[in-house]
Amino acid sequence: MEAQTVVLKQPSQLKLNWYRFRKNPLTLIGGSVLVMFIFLAIFAPIITPYNPEMINMKERLQPPSASHWFGTDEVGRDLLTRVAYGARLSLGMGISVVVIAGLIGTVIGAFAGYVGGKIGQVIMRIMDVILAFPTLVLAMALTAALGPSLFNAMLAIAIVKIPVFVRLARSETLVVREKLYVKAAKTFGLSDMWIISRHIIPNVITPVIIQVTLDLGDAILLIATLGFLGLGAQPPTPEWGSMIHTGWEYFLDQWWYATFPGIAIFLASVSFNLLGDGFRDLLDPKSLK
Repeated sequence: MEAQTVVLKQPSQLKLNWYRFRKNPLTLIGGSVLVMFIFLAIFAPIITPYNPEMINMKERLQPPSASHWFGTDEVGRDLLTRVAYGARLSLGMGISVVVIAGLIGTVIGAFAGYVGGKIGQVIMRIMDVILAFPTLVLAMALTAALGPSLFNAMLAIAIVKIPVFVRLARSETLVVREKLYVKAAKTFGLSDMWIISRHIIPNVITPVIIQVTLDLGDAILLIATLGFLGLGAQPPTPEWGSMIHTGWEYFLDQWWYATFPGIAIFLASVSFNLLGDGFRDLLDPKSLK
């Protein structure tokens, strides 16, 4: 009889990634909470019938009830509605700011690492000056200088986040530029911009993605902090930090006002951190056990 060869089917990369991802139950919890917030943000008009900015003084400062699950604020607006619409603002701002900072920082860091010399040194010294200041203090100073507004808060947070990605991309570029395929590209006379865009950036993007996922939670907290200090979104815009700023005055008698936006900030930031840890385990081969 002829010997039969048994061919074992290799699992797909998607299944392998899912297996690695679900090994960490905390990551699954973080992902589930994040999905809940995204669902709440997208379907807010369907979930709640109230207008987030409509004033109804007859129902001001009502406690949680069947008609207002999270209670109402000082002018009778439904807090569940404002938390739901605030999820759109906080999540959208947090993701946008970190992604923009990651893209800009990656390009600058890859350029500084590849070109090197005095240009690279000047770029890194500028980044070091920005990193010398505490993140929150610098973001507050920039927002106050530019003027309190939602756009200026996003711009300030992006500026203070860029140096982290510049240093990360530069350190990875210093390794990648010594690879044979990069030296071969230089030998064939390809331009520096072509090599950076085709060889350097694609090979340094993985650690940048990991850093982006890890920084999302911090960006949510920064946005809420600037809103709490009156430097971010301005009333009556439904933003979690500004809601806590106003609700803090009523905390002793109307506890629900500041509590539910605070819980939303806590859950959103923790879920991003847990999800970021999962992506790090998934994308970083050094972290796999």
